Amino acid sequence: MLGLVAIVGSPSVGKSTLFNRIIGERKSIIEEVRGVTRDRIYGEACWLTRYFKVVDTGGIELENRPFQEEIRMQAQIAIDEADVIIFVVDGKLGINDDDKLVASMLFKSKKPVILAVNKIDNKEMMDNIYEFYSLGLGDPIAVSGVHGIGTGDLLDKVIEYLPKEDKQAEYDGISFAMIGRPNVGKSSLYNAILSEDRSIVSPIEGTTRDAIDTHFTRNGKDYFMVDTAGLKKRGKIYEAIDKYAALRSLRAIDKSDVVVFVIDASVGITEQDKHVVGYAMDSKKAIIILVNKYDLIKKDNDTMNDFTKKIRTEFKFLDYAPILYTSAVTKVRLSQIFTLIDKVYESYTFRIQTSVLNKIIEDAQAMNETPSFNGGRARIYYAQQVGNKPITIALFVNEPTWMHFSYLRYIENKIRDSFELVGSPINLVLRKRK
Repeated sequence: MLGLVAIVGSPSVGKSTLFNRIIGERKSIIEEVRGVTRDRIYGEACWLTRYFKVVDTGGIELENRPFQEEIRMQAQIAIDEADVIIFVVDGKLGINDDDKLVASMLFKSKKPVILAVNKIDNKEMMDNIYEFYSLGLGDPIAVSGVHGIGTGDLLDKVIEYLPKEDKQAEYDGISFAMIGRPNVGKSSLYNAILSEDRSIVSPIEGTTRDAIDTHFTRNGKDYFMVDTAGLKKRGKIYEAIDKYAALRSLRAIDKSDVVVFVIDASVGITEQDKHVVGYAMDSKKAIIILVNKYDLIKKDNDTMNDFTKKIRTEFKFLDYAPILYTSAVTKVRLSQIFTLIDKVYESYTFRIQTSVLNKIIEDAQAMNETPSFNGGRARIYYAQQVGNKPITIALFVNEPTWMHFSYLRYIENKIRDSFELVGSPINLVLRKRK
């Protein structure tokens, strides 16, 4: 599992600007208004060949502003979960009482802390960093999130403090996580599968606050299951338990091979469901869609087909994911979960012979030529699978910028027509032929 770096500090010190600089994209909201970032934002970064997760947090301050208690609690959660903490202060304004509050929180965490003095935009401002020694957090590093000054030194320090090896669960077998918004029945499914009450089962949303890992053997096969806390839509619910659940669920997804995405049949598909499964899709995990509580709805001959059509309509880019209808209470089709997990994992680790793959690509181009795009027409000369978990295929082309995304979708579908790749995403990467 990738190491986690948390960026914390008081409001308007430039945490989100620095976050975007580190991950290389504008993902956090940046506004000249105090307290814009109320929720944690997550990203992935790489420095010196080391990959790690980065989490941006809301500003911590003493003044009783709207959502301040929630922001402070979620920042504390990020601190608790992090392997390394970047404490950002404002080099233009100097130390204030909010900085001292954050420093006291960090002293208690006993985590590696890197003090980043931001907004040092030129050499004349370098002397501004010395007063920050009084915070007692070691040598401050002068940085500018806007101009990128000092970020290399900062990231060198991050790599130094990260665990020497990425933390991985010690197990042999298939790792899978159940994800879904709160109260869809993940804990009940977990208990039904294990036939023992290891998780708290309650109709109250958010009861499961931790991610509970369980290793077990079934029919001679080893599995590693993570029961995640429910996820709620970011930016809508300001409640510490939900923030904690989201962070733990993200880390559970990160270390899993297969994600079992649970939907509540009695409620139907919600916007929160789309948000939740987005984490797994972004992580390119194998996915199974599990419709739970199927016993609670009235049925006729078309109920299952109609529900399946709704799922396919709402989750258009998950058309490769199998759908299973079940109930943790009645245990109907419960055993089929593992049949699907095995099948999906087999697809997730599948390898395609290079000669066969190139024949598929050649036939696909003969049947449907690439469209003109960005001033040119792409041509695929060669293809090769370069990895699995997920299946990753490199397409060597004349010019990557000429390839339209719709044609990549077409190529993916042609590959799927040739192999039964159930539940596994296909990651197509473009490389320019030299």
